[in-house]
Amino acid sequence: MAQALVIPLIEQGLIPAGEVIAVVGRQDSVATVSARLPSEVKVVAASDPAAQEAWGASVQLLAVKPQMLDSVAASSAPPATAMPALGSSLLISVLAGVPLARLQSLFPGRICVRAVPNTPCLVGQGLTGLAWGNGISDQQMQQVRSFFEPVSEVLELPEERLDAFLALTSSGPAYVALIAEAMADGAVAVGMPRAQAHHLAHRTLAGTAALLKEQELHPGELKDMVASPGGTTMAALRQLEKAGLRSALIEAVIAATQHGKRMAN
Repeated sequence: MAQALVIPLIEQGLIPAGEVIAVVGRQDSVATVSARLPSEVKVVAASDPAAQEAWGASVQLLAVKPQMLDSVAASSAPPATAMPALGSSLLISVLAGVPLARLQSLFPGRICVRAVPNTPCLVGQGLTGLAWGNGISDQQMQQVRSFFEPVSEVLELPEERLDAFLALTSSGPAYVALIAEAMADGAVAVGMPRAQAHHLAHRTLAGTAALLKEQELHPGELKDMVASPGGTTMAALRQLEKAGLRSALIEAVIAATQHGKRMAN
């Protein structure tokens, strides 16, 4: 996710590649990550003394596993010569379930922002929810927006809504992928070649999403447009309702939201 966010900014000339430091967890990851980034980007392992330079940067993107947060925070104090002025350094966290209060306690002296991007950012079609930490200026807010706008639509939300935002948008691609896979499996079950079934399922989902958006249709309107009386679509919808698809998806979003709240605690 960090690479998906940073690479478009470099390609569009919004940040110079030579001013980016990428810190990875292990030494054996340095070569792999370096191969994906412009050659001017400095890639170092967390154990390398050069990694401390990153903590002196004016903007820091935190994209690690939540269980690594405490150890990362413990190593976050840059050398005194590299320490930015109090309140001038932005820490943008994309960690799921980690609230601003915890970030601000672990990274004192920094302005913290909680961001929830989703995986379609990888193709420039993402969604990002932002919640602002204490003391952030209008200029810093715009700086953060400009970081995510090249790859996503950006929404500013109260932090208490971010768990629901994550459950719908960040977990949502997994729900859609599961549906796409099941639709293709159904076509394979009645004789369609698998590669063709996957292609048609993906195109159907993409086209449906575009139709809903461009014609500003309520999903129920589109369903009724497709489901003619006594037709094949109504026969299929009956099976989906009997199987509880609608309820299952509702409960999935609720479960993901509740789990996010538990992670925060």
